[in-house]
Amino acid sequence: MSVVRTSVRCMGEVSSAIEAIKSQLAVLGEMCDELSHRELVYLLSELTAAVWSVPALEHRILNRLTAETEPSALGESSWKKVLATALRISTKDAGARLERAANLGPRRAMTGQVLAPLWEATAAAQAAGLIGGEHVEIIAKFHKDLPSWVDVGTREVADTQLAQLAAGVGPAELDAAAGQLLMMIDQDGPEPSDKEQARRRGLTLGPQRRDGTCGVRGTLTAEARAVVEAVLAKLAAPGMSLPEAETAGPDLRTQAQRNHDALVAMGQMALMSGDLGKHNGLPVTVIVSTTLQDLEKGAGLAVTGGGTRLPIPTLIRMAARAHHYLYIYDKHTSESLYLGRTKRLASAAQRIVLHARDRGCTRPGCTVCGYNAQVHHAVTDWKNDGHTNIDDLTFACGPDNRLIEKTGWTTRKNAKGDTEWLPPPALDTGQRRVNNYHHPERYLLPEDDQGP
Repeated sequence: MSVVRTSVRCMGEVSSAIEAIKSQLAVLGEMCDELSHRELVYLLSELTAAVWSVPALEHRILNRLTAETEPSALGESSWKKVLATALRISTKDAGARLERAANLGPRRAMTGQVLAPLWEATAAAQAAGLIGGEHVEIIAKFHKDLPSWVDVGTREVADTQLAQLAAGVGPAELDAAAGQLLMMIDQDGPEPSDKEQARRRGLTLGPQRRDGTCGVRGTLTAEARAVVEAVLAKLAAPGMSLPEAETAGPDLRTQAQRNHDALVAMGQMALMSGDLGKHNGLPVTVIVSTTLQDLEKGAGLAVTGGGTRLPIPTLIRMAARAHHYLYIYDKHTSESLYLGRTKRLASAAQRIVLHARDRGCTRPGCTVCGYNAQVHHAVTDWKNDGHTNIDDLTFACGPDNRLIEKTGWTTRKNAKGDTEWLPPPALDTGQRRVNNYHHPERYLLPEDDQGP
């Protein structure tokens, strides 16, 4: 009972402290109209220093949480997801916060002894409000780029130098100094290694822009470059892999455009070969959903299982070249497939319906597309006599699907047929229950015009 009283008292003190901060901010806001320009600049400087010091408290909070408990005890499978759910931030932001806390927050030895932060000088400068987020990012990059052979003493001296410099200069000057310091410590630069190449490899597709295009960024290993350049030598040569609209006349494409068209040709060959097998119960191919109305008009947009929006003319052109799954539904009505208790696993037809209806994982905040999602019994789990009816099913990514088994998360269908995810009490901060990430039009269109 005393523990409960202590917890309630502490929560009350925390709430009072936070309210005091908000109250003081309100006072400063009221003062703004009375201050001179010089005083406003001073206020802005002091306010910036205060804001810069806040992450130091966050680091202490996160390091204590991660040291004393497990994410599963709070109802999540990872610390990234604990923060993403409780704070309504992205898992990318959550990961960055956890990484900064590990480097800049107080640590504890196995014996419980409190240890200084890994980057002690930088942590002290941040806690004092002398450096901001941009300074910290530059110093973090410096530490990341340091070769593994650099001893602890040299690292500490370098961190002290950069922290002291950052307290008096802007990010551009600090970045230049950090680069110079890195060159002085590692004058020969990194040696080529397969392990380092493997660590840096990656390829990322950017978000789709309004015109349908997207950016691409990445780093290829030497092996990947050798393979790609051999393929491009053939498929990206002048006159090869020409789009249908450019087959007449001379090939006026740039090398970059030919490389792009060669990539499309490579993908088409792989899809049509039949050698890619199956993924989540369906042959690997392009899965597309669209409305009957848009298809009849030859205008509008279709959506792939990966979330890509395709103009209808592009869809028709693609369908003429390869065998893709196309799910067509009426804009205002939809038919359901029912299997009852005849089988546990969803059929291929039901998966296609889920691609059209859910488009991806239905847990709020999750961006996993339909291609990488699993089928989840949203109303009643199979082991609890749930039915494999299409209206009872939903898409969930692997980690979120397993989340139901291990934590206090639950799912249900609301009156509109949408899947709602209910968090355990410790993580319930009033966040949304339905994920509309895969259906951005729902934020903009009247309900009657949204379709399934």
